[in-house]
Amino acid sequence: MKVTFLGTGTSQGVPIIGCPCMVCTSISENDQRLRSSVYIETDGKYFVIDTGPDFRQQMLREKIKKLDAVIFTHSHKDHICGFDDIRAFNYINKKPVDVYLEENVLNAIKRDFFYIFEEFKYPGVPEANFHLIKNEDFYIEGVKIVPIRVHHFKMPVLGFRVGNFTYITDANNISDEEIEKIKGTEVLVLNALRLEKHISHFSLDEAVEMSNRIKPAKTFITHISHQMGTHSNTNARLPSNIQLAYDGLTIEI
Repeated sequence: MKVTFLGTGTSQGVPIIGCPCMVCTSISENDQRLRSSVYIETDGKYFVIDTGPDFRQQMLREKIKKLDAVIFTHSHKDHICGFDDIRAFNYINKKPVDVYLEENVLNAIKRDFFYIFEEFKYPGVPEANFHLIKNEDFYIEGVKIVPIRVHHFKMPVLGFRVGNFTYITDANNISDEEIEKIKGTEVLVLNALRLEKHISHFSLDEAVEMSNRIKPAKTFITHISHQMGTHSNTNARLPSNIQLAYDGLTIEI
């Protein structure tokens, strides 16, 4: 399995014009964070988790030409609003893209991209086959996907485990029952917004504590705001098995 981090930032993590902080003025590529998403290649299948505002830019940057399915974690705009750009893969593959999502996410897609669902569609609109999922295992063309229920303050969000890889974003609480589903994972991706405590995201220390509880071989931090500090400075304070991810990072599991 190969995983590419398309983005590791948040709407608070994209460099802000005029902000004098070390991240926003950094020239390091590791501090140029687009909105969080990953691209997974496994068993000859190609999946994206979330299509944020930077989806098109990310796919072009990584020269990605194959996409079998999109999987959504939740309905917030920084995770869904690039969805229109799946149309490029309709053109390449000559078929709709399969999309796996909870009902509340589908309702958000219907609201924001209403033209996809009209009876008389404008030529060229995105084409998708929507598959409703719950917090139950499901398969995409033979690949087993294990949902992980987490909470983003009071909002239910899904993380996903694919083989020995687990991806969790936008969370500040994971129940004991759901943690058991993650254990044994080799690589864990976990969100941490900043150093200070936040109402709906793990802080860096909370993410480290969760990683130590789950005990994967490697943990990568994503969904990082500019308040976290620079990539190099933050990584210097972390143990070697827990590191900030960066846009374009590719790992093999």
